Amino acid sequence: MTIEVTLDVMLAVRKVKSKDLAAHVGITDANLSLLKSGKVKGIRFETLAKICEYLDCTPGDLLRYVPASADEEK
Repeated sequence: MTIEVTLDVMLAVRKVKSKDLAAHVGITDANLSLLKSGKVKGIRFETLAKICEYLDCTPGDLLRYVPASADEEK
């Protein structure tokens, strides 16, 4: 199982630049890039809330659960 980050999709849908979102949230462009690529182990709820506020979305719009296939479990 894995959690897929779909922040890049929401940025495109809302026509928002990563730079603008990072500035609003108070994180660096580099950290936002890591978040978009799914290379982070966690995210603070406060950060997630600020992202959702700016993009007018819910956490479910940004994160997706992908169950492991039977082949991956073996």
